[in-house]
Amino acid sequence: MVLSHSVIPLDSYLTSMADNKNGREAQAQNEERRQRKRAIAEELERADEPEPPVDPAELAYFETELESLEFPATAADVVAAVGDREIESADGTYTVADLLPDAEVESFESPAEVRTRVQRPTVAGAMKRVVEAADEHQSASFGASQHDGYERTFRELRAIDADDDDEGIRVVADWIIERIHEKETLPGSRDVRRQAAKFCRSNGYSVRNDEWLGI
Repeated sequence: MVLSHSVIPLDSYLTSMADNKNGREAQAQNEERRQRKRAIAEELERADEPEPPVDPAELAYFETELESLEFPATAADVVAAVGDREIESADGTYTVADLLPDAEVESFESPAEVRTRVQRPTVAGAMKRVVEAADEHQSASFGASQHDGYERTFRELRAIDADDDDEGIRVVADWIIERIHEKETLPGSRDVRRQAAKFCRSNGYSVRNDEWLGI
């Protein structure tokens, strides 16, 4: 009996190995994005907030792109790396540079923190303006709790005022920036909430005392 052995060329064998490896990597990346998408959807459900205008699949893909950066990273680092990256939302198309401040005064601990910021473009744009104004005045230090208070106030205004072109967010952001320029200091979180509540009530929006803006 004569056995016939077929010989596979080395270059074909190596190409096949590379294709298999690339296929496995692509499959793993797709699975990771699916897991991120599920996690984002669950996070939004737990937060009991209005659905942000950016699709979770878009956010999951964007978050994986950020993994090439070393975290913690400043907002300026993120803008330098992916500032031209476009994000599609129900409100329009934005670049990362439209939504994050080109400033060293703010930093992010992880890709998830960046994703959380950009998933609400109107709020992100307002925070960008405020942070850049604070960055111009070194005496206007920005504490973490104060920063979180501002952002939550903008989110509440977005939920209340979404059908009015987000005028409340612009008005309150303008007020904060004027205070920074005039006094070279950031107004307290309670002052910002009070200003937001004043806008809401003067425009016919109901704000209960037990709500975030009801102070």
